[in-house]
Amino acid sequence: MGLDLEWKKSAVVQRRFLIYSTVVAAVFLLLLFRLWYLQVISYENLHERSVRNRTRVLSLDAPRGPVYDRNGVLLVDNRPSFQISVMRQEVENPAQLFEQLSPLLGIDISELELRWQEGKKFPIYRPVPLAQDVSRETMEKVQEHSVTLPGVLTEVRPVRDYLEHGSAAHLIGYLGEITQAELQSGDFNQYRAGDFIGKTALERTFEPYLRGEKGRRLVEVDVQGKLLRQLEMEPSRPGNKIYLTLDRELQRAADEAFGSQAGAAVALDVNTGEVLVMVSRPTFDPSLFASGITGDEWRVLAENDSHPLQNKVIAGQYPPGSTFKMVVALAALRDGASVKRSVDCKGDFVIGGSRYRCWKKKGHGPTDLKKALRESCDVWFYQVGLELGIDKLSAAAKEFGLGSPVGYPLPGERSGLMPSQEWKRQRYNKPWYAGETVIASIGQGFVLATPMQLAVMMATVANNGKVLKPQVVRKIEDWQGHLLIQPETEIVRQINYSPADWKAVRDGLIAVVNEPHGTGRAAHIDNILVAGKTGTSQVVRRRSDEEEELDKDGKTPYRFRPHALFVAYAPAEKPEIAIAVVVEHGQSGGRVAGPIAKRIIQRYMELKVQVPQGGSN
Repeated sequence: MGLDLEWKKSAVVQRRFLIYSTVVAAVFLLLLFRLWYLQVISYENLHERSVRNRTRVLSLDAPRGPVYDRNGVLLVDNRPSFQISVMRQEVENPAQLFEQLSPLLGIDISELELRWQEGKKFPIYRPVPLAQDVSRETMEKVQEHSVTLPGVLTEVRPVRDYLEHGSAAHLIGYLGEITQAELQSGDFNQYRAGDFIGKTALERTFEPYLRGEKGRRLVEVDVQGKLLRQLEMEPSRPGNKIYLTLDRELQRAADEAFGSQAGAAVALDVNTGEVLVMVSRPTFDPSLFASGITGDEWRVLAENDSHPLQNKVIAGQYPPGSTFKMVVALAALRDGASVKRSVDCKGDFVIGGSRYRCWKKKGHGPTDLKKALRESCDVWFYQVGLELGIDKLSAAAKEFGLGSPVGYPLPGERSGLMPSQEWKRQRYNKPWYAGETVIASIGQGFVLATPMQLAVMMATVANNGKVLKPQVVRKIEDWQGHLLIQPETEIVRQINYSPADWKAVRDGLIAVVNEPHGTGRAAHIDNILVAGKTGTSQVVRRRSDEEEELDKDGKTPYRFRPHALFVAYAPAEKPEIAIAVVVEHGQSGGRVAGPIAKRIIQRYMELKVQVPQGGSN
């Protein structure tokens, strides 16, 4: 009995041992299988995750391509800028982080929180920018406290540097952060949220040439996200080099001559159409946009009544006033009018019971074409324009590029307006009246033109009828010196007038500046023969003396004062440069706009005998 009991106990123990051994063996086999699975089957995936946990890929922004003037003088470059960013996945307590960062950066906690929320539109691996373009001192403060600032990065990125500040800003343009709509459009596949792109003018149109190619840094970090070492780096590639047709020294002279007045000035090479000068006032500093403009800064620009963001050279539409008279004269000559055609100006012109005044109340007396241009006699042009008719006048003006875009190669050009009988029927469903032809004959009424159109018109008169497309880019090169783009002179059309007709009008334009009683005598330059035409265009209905509204000091309110215009080319014997100047509410084209053109021409002639700065291109 006792043996049976011992045997049974021994069997139970053996069975339990076998069960336990089997369980242990199974667990051991499972561990071995798991180890094999992790080390063999899942090795690549786990290794990749391990690398991701201890490494970060940081994007390196590419410097945008530099912009030079026609002589190789640097106008736009890039400068290093310090940026404070944070990796979202490494911040457990954002509020505590912002409390530490706020005094270091000098930024309110609420603003940091706002930027944190805006950063959530980026992928999780993208650093969220909290402060851009900070000083070196601020950057060093942040680095000193890096141990207690988990996830905070100090980055160096290139920022656009506009060396001439507001000069030619409307030609060059500015940058801005890419929008969600742009990202979704399909036209910006190589960009991502937070990137800056060209928004206007040259920066926008030539974005593909300027943007460069981004680089990358692979860095190793510790568990707190602090940088330990750099593992790999692919350097970024800067954008291509753009050379403008602009002349920096001539541009500076134009800026200085224009001063604080509002308006526009543009100078063209009469043989190529290259833009040598472009002034639009008031201007703005593109640097404000380079790293992100604030809401307050934007409102100051956007709500300014003088429209500093508008390129008035191509988008400002003004009545051309008496600068239009040369087109009327040429159209009349082509239609059979004689150079000696005389009109007796007594100070007014009456038609259909309406009285149209000449600017000279006492009149100019007997007036032929040359005198009409020299002294800007309105009555001569009233009579000749009425005989010509609005449709012939409109057709002649459109040949010179008025009433339609002239082909300026950057966005924003407006067409101006050159009316006709058909235009008025379509626009207002009303007939054209003879009095409207009278007013149009002196560049008023419905007639509108941009300063660029007036400059093209003047270049056309100077170069025997070649209407040239304006050019702003002389060439684009890569960093190896390979030529990528070099625009050629483009003749839009050839206008045909007889040599006698051209000479008659040019003689009148020379007389405007160089003969007694010429309205443009303020633009006269000794030893340089300048041809030009003054213009004073009304911005409101011409009032009688009794109706004239005056300020308390006895002057016409600024908003009611006429615009001052002056167009010119020089040297008259062999023209090289054509200029159009519009000073908003400047009142007198001869006294106000003429001296600006004079200074540009003088500086142009001075630069011809000087060695260009920055080399020749």
